[in-house]
Amino acid sequence: MLSFRTEIENPVVQKDIIELERKIQLYRNDKIDEDGFRSLRLARGIYGQRQKGVQMIRIKLPFGKLNAEQLHRIADVSDEYSTGRLHITTRQDIQIHYVSLDRTPELWAELEKSDITLREACGNAVRNITASETAGIDPEEPFDVSPYADAVFKFFLRNPVCQELGRKFKISFSATVHDRALSFIHDLGFIARIKEEKGQEIKGFKVMIAGGLGAQPRHAETVFEFLETDKVIPFIESTLRIFDRYGERNRRAKARLKHLILNMGLETFLEHIKEEQSSLSCQSFPIEAKNWGSADFKTDVDVPYVSIDDPSSFETWKRTNLFPQKETGLYAIGIKVRLGDFYTDKARLLADLVKTYAKDELRLTIGQGILIRDVRENLLPLFFSKLSEMGFADAGYNSALDLTSCPGTDTCNLGIASSTGLANVLETTLKESFPKYVNNKDISIKISGCMNACGQHSIAQIGFYGMSIKKGSLVIPAFQVLLGGGRQGDGKGRFADKIIKIPSKRGPEAMKKILYDYEDNKKGQELFNSYYTRMGKGYFYQLLRPLADTSTTKKDMLIDWGHDEAYIKAIGVGECAGVVIDLVSTLLFESEEKIENAGSSLREQKWADSIYHSYSAFLNTAKAVLIGENVKTNSQAGIIKDFDQYFVSSELIQIEGSFSDLIYQIKRNEASESFARKYLNDAKHFYEKIDELRSKAIQNEL
Repeated sequence: MLSFRTEIENPVVQKDIIELERKIQLYRNDKIDEDGFRSLRLARGIYGQRQKGVQMIRIKLPFGKLNAEQLHRIADVSDEYSTGRLHITTRQDIQIHYVSLDRTPELWAELEKSDITLREACGNAVRNITASETAGIDPEEPFDVSPYADAVFKFFLRNPVCQELGRKFKISFSATVHDRALSFIHDLGFIARIKEEKGQEIKGFKVMIAGGLGAQPRHAETVFEFLETDKVIPFIESTLRIFDRYGERNRRAKARLKHLILNMGLETFLEHIKEEQSSLSCQSFPIEAKNWGSADFKTDVDVPYVSIDDPSSFETWKRTNLFPQKETGLYAIGIKVRLGDFYTDKARLLADLVKTYAKDELRLTIGQGILIRDVRENLLPLFFSKLSEMGFADAGYNSALDLTSCPGTDTCNLGIASSTGLANVLETTLKESFPKYVNNKDISIKISGCMNACGQHSIAQIGFYGMSIKKGSLVIPAFQVLLGGGRQGDGKGRFADKIIKIPSKRGPEAMKKILYDYEDNKKGQELFNSYYTRMGKGYFYQLLRPLADTSTTKKDMLIDWGHDEAYIKAIGVGECAGVVIDLVSTLLFESEEKIENAGSSLREQKWADSIYHSYSAFLNTAKAVLIGENVKTNSQAGIIKDFDQYFVSSELIQIEGSFSDLIYQIKRNEASESFARKYLNDAKHFYEKIDELRSKAIQNEL
């Protein structure tokens, strides 16, 4: 018996990890198919890599917050189970790579000892909740959004309402109107607001809905100018319920919330949400924010004397990497982490430094950096000296020299071109040709290995995403150049325009052409996007057009950055394909599990959870027999409608009334004990009828 079975104190977590171990063994023994196992492991933060036989593990860190103990724990786990490299993502997570699938249960158990989870870091669930890294210390914030982001994370973790969505769901909280958490690209984005009523200040949020990036970026719409804080969780829950019910299931590219609202219309979507109110787990969910997250702040620590050998570098670092907090005399320090990659030896040193001389808290950023908080002014020389020793004192945090990049073809199945290879050479080019851009916080440069936008290229002033160019029998690694994107504040943003695709090896030349032209043609202190708009998209197409010419292809153009062999376009299946083996039986087996979960929730007096588990059991059972008849099951609403048509109207199944009436009791009843019991019994009886029908069909076939 493995030690993690007894060392995890939380029984819910222990059950989760043991279940993962059990399912891995079933998968190894061909008892469950690839498709079913994929869904389970993704919901546990385990993602298939480009390299066969190893996994990427995504560690879920709500709004990027972690303390010294947690960073030490992650470093220990990376050394034991991975390669010692940590990667910060644009959703404030940490990823480690090259992990054996069989070791993932014990890896997860080790992390949970420091209250760190993998649960729902990947898959079709609520992904990591992101927030402004300056939340809680920003002089301009109406209030700290951290406790609200934390409450949303905790409420929806393992919540049955969001375990099997049609696609992933992303939520962000911005501390100020500057919208540093990018509400306009999220399924739900919240921006802190305060309003006065009868002489009292009331906290709330501006709420944005149905934004997203990917191949078809969409700007989120404003759904509320002001939503009081106690209504945040009920609104998210109702949104998830409607997305779960009506969202696309088969066509992955059309399965995000933005497509549902585009097709349904926001007004109709909100009408469905109103209908859902009585069935919610709560109508109001007050969130305690007073003294949230307070930690011992060291005021009596001795200040070691530090001699600064390079005063000029120290002053540049203070100018570009320091931020005065709202508390007088305290500073936040931004660390530029090149491409989000750092190693465990440096992670431990950083953890010890922060724990000893500042508040014991770090925030990972959406720009793949790190923010140290609550540093006293007299300790700044010490921090500069220690961070320099670690390689963490490069100037230009959140500047044009602080590039963002996804892993691309390094590890991702979907990568087409080397985003990290291009990012490395672009950063070198910027340092050599545009050193003054260390002070430029207007221009962002973001790179993705494909059009899926994990590197957020669509919202960069200068963006690139990986693709390929065919020239006869040759395939050339390439990038699409995009210009003019960016955050505009208060829930507004601008998506970059596609300009032209060029061979990957010409990326640095393209960037130099753009920036030299900007320097030559900008008017005074004109910002980059104003210059871009004034010059026009066609101007830049002509400017870069010579770089797209492949009529004279040099040998080095066939080799991608960071490689020494000719490029081969090799896109994997990602995590969206797989062979279906007896899917009907699998679905019915899952229905049994959902009924069991409904019973467990009932015994724990979690009425809303029990009801939703029963609802899911109804759906899974109906879906199983529809698939058996080769009927498409694109959405939950479609399953309900089609089941009535194929089985109830034809009297193949005898139930009182319609299936629609039976299952949609969930919309017409409050989340009470009496209804939870009745609904569970209904789900059981429905499953028994279907199981009986299927058994007869199998006997007839024999």
